[in-house]
Amino acid sequence: MPDAQAPASLYDLSTTTLDGKPAPLSAYKGTVTLVVNTASQCGYTPQYAGLQKLHDQLKGQGFSVLGFPSNDFGGQEPGSAQEIATFCQRNYGVSFPMFSKVVTRAGQGQSPVYAFLGASGQLPGWNFSKYLVGKDGKVKAFFPSAVTPDDPALRKAIADALAS
Repeated sequence: MPDAQAPASLYDLSTTTLDGKPAPLSAYKGTVTLVVNTASQCGYTPQYAGLQKLHDQLKGQGFSVLGFPSNDFGGQEPGSAQEIATFCQRNYGVSFPMFSKVVTRAGQGQSPVYAFLGASGQLPGWNFSKYLVGKDGKVKAFFPSAVTPDDPALRKAIADALAS
């Protein structure tokens, strides 16, 4: 039976930024977000470039990429918050919001953000899994790691969410 206290929306949750500041996700209410579990030492890490491009192209339309570093898969995000920030900026010019490192897997220590996202029936199977979250804060679609930021199906899902 679902927890009666479960949030109704991703935007009801709070987390912390990569530099340790409180970050209420209510700041994104009414926008479309793409929530991605990231890692600096993964074969999919070059997707940072495409995610940044996507963010830049659509941020003026009520869209944002939200990055959540995670060391859950292959130990591919071992760095400190500062190391992650430096890596992302230096190598990919990341300017989209990045949050503190989280546990995406179910169980003890799982981030409330990923507990909410996982209630949609999908949890990341690897780094760079993507959740498309609508303006209402509910998961609209899930895309596994191999789906790149320029994939036509992902782009169509984002366009549809922005139009709704």
